[in-house]
Amino acid sequence: MQNHQLELAIIGLGKMGANLARNAMDKGIRVVGYTLGGASEDLIRAGLVNCRSIQEIKQHLKPPRKVFLYIPAGPAVDEMLDQLMGCLDPGDILIDGGNSYWGDSIRRHDKLAQKGFRFIDLGTSGGVSGAREGACFMAGGDDEVVAQIEPILLQLAVQGGYVHAGPPGAGHFTKLVHNGIEFGMLQAIGEGIDLLEHFPVKLKIDDVLRCWRYGSVIRSWLVDLMEEAYRQEGGLANIPPYIEDTGEVNWLVSDAIQMEVPIPVISQSVMELFASRDKTKNWARAIAMMRHGFGGHPFGADPGIVRERREGRVGAIYRFALKNRQQAEPKEAKVK
Repeated sequence: MQNHQLELAIIGLGKMGANLARNAMDKGIRVVGYTLGGASEDLIRAGLVNCRSIQEIKQHLKPPRKVFLYIPAGPAVDEMLDQLMGCLDPGDILIDGGNSYWGDSIRRHDKLAQKGFRFIDLGTSGGVSGAREGACFMAGGDDEVVAQIEPILLQLAVQGGYVHAGPPGAGHFTKLVHNGIEFGMLQAIGEGIDLLEHFPVKLKIDDVLRCWRYGSVIRSWLVDLMEEAYRQEGGLANIPPYIEDTGEVNWLVSDAIQMEVPIPVISQSVMELFASRDKTKNWARAIAMMRHGFGGHPFGADPGIVRERREGRVGAIYRFALKNRQQAEPKEAKVK
């Protein structure tokens, strides 16, 4: 039985938008949808009101209409907002749930306000499964406008997974910071897996990951996903060493520079991501040229240098450090 007191439109019925629509319909919320090419048959069977055009949305919702956008960030968002302002009414609420830049969201809020429309930037986390089972929402916008969509967001969010983060722009800013933290966590876990792979004796890494999921300090959804994928793929060998992303965390690094806030872990994680894409390794070629110039170091691998690198240090590092520390400690002065 549908709850006709709660209704919304979703524009963009891709993985996120479609699963949010399913989530909403499961909760009895009436959903009107529009997407290029038309909605899927399973969504329509589940109760989605399928619009063939943007203009149809108006006739299927009561004002103030609540229209969620789950489309790629960038010019497409501005184009869609312009279309919606041309066919909806002032007072209607337009919600951008994608990964738009927070500065763009402030600009869009101000532009829509001049025409009498309301705008909310809605950071959405939890991935595709979160959209289906319960998402994490970070809303930015004017208090009275956010209050009008909170009943819907609380229905669609996992318990505790909703916050009105602040004024316009705050929703997408907090989601951007979230994505930066995510990058740092991914990098640390990836480096840890690399260390496990390099242990002198082959480890049961899938079992180690399983253990970490229960009671360890680093237990997390990311570790859950790592174990699942490691078992499914039989290790790392078949996975291409190329990391793709949509670039949001690049914006955060630029913001941090402007704000003069040091974020070395997040910044380095972005640099490592870039390094995964570099097939030519021109930076390595340049370094090799300079090392050859000042020290006669060879180009490419050299068996003698490999042996020196592996055998040149005698004794463990910790013993060497301990010995130096003991020698450096001041002795107690004798009283004459």
